[in-house]
Amino acid sequence: MKSSNELRTLLRSVDHKSYPAYKSLAGSYQFGNFILSIDHVQGDPFASPSSLHVEILHKDAGFPVSFYEKSPARIALQDYLTRQFSSQFEDYNFKAKGSGKSGLLSITRCGQEVLERSACQITGQAIIARFHVGFPAFGRTINAGELDKILFDFLPRCVENSFFYGRLDGKKVEQAIFLSEDQQAVREYLKEHGLSAFVANGSILPRKSGVSDLPMKGSVPFSSPASMEQTITLPHKGPIRGMAIRQGITLIVGGGYHGKSTLLEALQMGVYNHIAGDGREYVITDDTALKLRAEDGRSIRQVDISLFIKDLPNKKDTGCFSTEDASGSTSQAAGVIEGIEAGARLFLIDEDTSATNFMVRDEFMQQVISREKEPITPFLERARDLYEKAGVSTILVAGSSGAFFYIADTILQMDCYRPIDITSQVKGLCKDHTAPRIQAPDFKIPDFSRALAPGIRGGRSGAGDRGYGRGRGGERGAGGRREHMKIKTFGKDSFSLDKENVDLRYVEQLADSEQTNALAHLLRYGAEQVMDGKKTVRQTVRWLYDTLEKKGWEPFCSSYVPCGLTKPRIQEVFACLNRYRG
Repeated sequence: MKSSNELRTLLRSVDHKSYPAYKSLAGSYQFGNFILSIDHVQGDPFASPSSLHVEILHKDAGFPVSFYEKSPARIALQDYLTRQFSSQFEDYNFKAKGSGKSGLLSITRCGQEVLERSACQITGQAIIARFHVGFPAFGRTINAGELDKILFDFLPRCVENSFFYGRLDGKKVEQAIFLSEDQQAVREYLKEHGLSAFVANGSILPRKSGVSDLPMKGSVPFSSPASMEQTITLPHKGPIRGMAIRQGITLIVGGGYHGKSTLLEALQMGVYNHIAGDGREYVITDDTALKLRAEDGRSIRQVDISLFIKDLPNKKDTGCFSTEDASGSTSQAAGVIEGIEAGARLFLIDEDTSATNFMVRDEFMQQVISREKEPITPFLERARDLYEKAGVSTILVAGSSGAFFYIADTILQMDCYRPIDITSQVKGLCKDHTAPRIQAPDFKIPDFSRALAPGIRGGRSGAGDRGYGRGRGGERGAGGRREHMKIKTFGKDSFSLDKENVDLRYVEQLADSEQTNALAHLLRYGAEQVMDGKKTVRQTVRWLYDTLEKKGWEPFCSSYVPCGLTKPRIQEVFACLNRYRG
């Protein structure tokens, strides 16, 4: 490792040279109480900025071991430090002058969720923070003086004010970690007491707008119906009260604009922890919960949808069903089966985004179109068995059909944004009405033995071979090396792997575009390394996720780990793989 003085000498030696001479700076340098590594240097001042990281040993950072020895606390501390580093960068961003992206200082912009990101990782030995810097230039000529300012003045101040416990407000750091530990305690409570979700009294569920995830000012705080209210005693906050939704089938009804979908949206994002001040800090949902919806046009590969669809007029086998252009009902049927395969213990469904013919068929329609002529068994007729035989609960928002009242264990009415438990009242009314015919025999969970087709197996010749470039998998690059398949991410909604687009816009529980970027890296690694035509989907996803949890981001990246990757849930890894047409 070189010293910071050697970096300064190198920097002076390339001053006023052509921009590519900056590449000679790549390497690691000791800066007193932290190490600076220049991982990748941009080729042009107008190109994507350079990638750097700093490493601070725990003995220098000084954080108590209890702040990072367990996963919930560690992730919360990583999130807090990332936000702190980002706020420091705001004071120095573009203070160094030049053309193009000269002077840019950036790290991940965190949202309302607390997520595990490559931007800040806490290992057993150190804190690692990854970020981007726009190396300054006059036109396309190196401006070493401005980069000297960034690396020897701005950056050390930002690091000092972000990653050293003695320079931070210890109370705020502690509060972030305590909140995470309290949220984890609620998750444990759900598992121990047979609950699907918990919504604390006083929670603020509505968001500011369709493009802002901040809490809406002036909105009605949540208050639980007395019949569903429970108290949970947390290790730090103490007792909190709120609505506990039991496992089983829960129906949310009410008039339009009374808050049904708002409650469901809060529950679907309750699979993640949220920062203080979000309003949903104690909206906690079973962390395997999966939002289901119709997805016209998606591809389906070898999924057994016979539980919902069979006896098609074209005699197509629905026990191993594939299509490149699924209908709404077919896609939702596949979503249910894929969700069970992904380990979901809770389905979240809004009838507004569901296929009507998949959800329910009323009495009159069953008289007009006999069961023998209708290949679809509606979700209404399978929901009870899904819970009792497969252990998968359902929370369903409905407003157009009363048929769901007969199968629901709990019925909530949203009235002016406040939930009312109307279960007893509605069950009494059900006795005065003819129950819908529910005749769905032969409930059987698929064996989930479907194997993936062989992928493009480029990639590594060995676990330690990480010196390859980017290109089409399976092709040889310079020096005879195998090259990566090329990734391009389009925000949160999609990415491409080589020329194959993967559409994730209806995977509604993705919270950040960096999760999409991470899914792209995971899928590429799977296509190059794992998809051999022998492993099942479950085996493949489990292998990918285990690799991520045990080895971190390194196996999925090339010569360095970039800032800009965020860990997705295993359910989103399944969803990504199931939508990959390649």
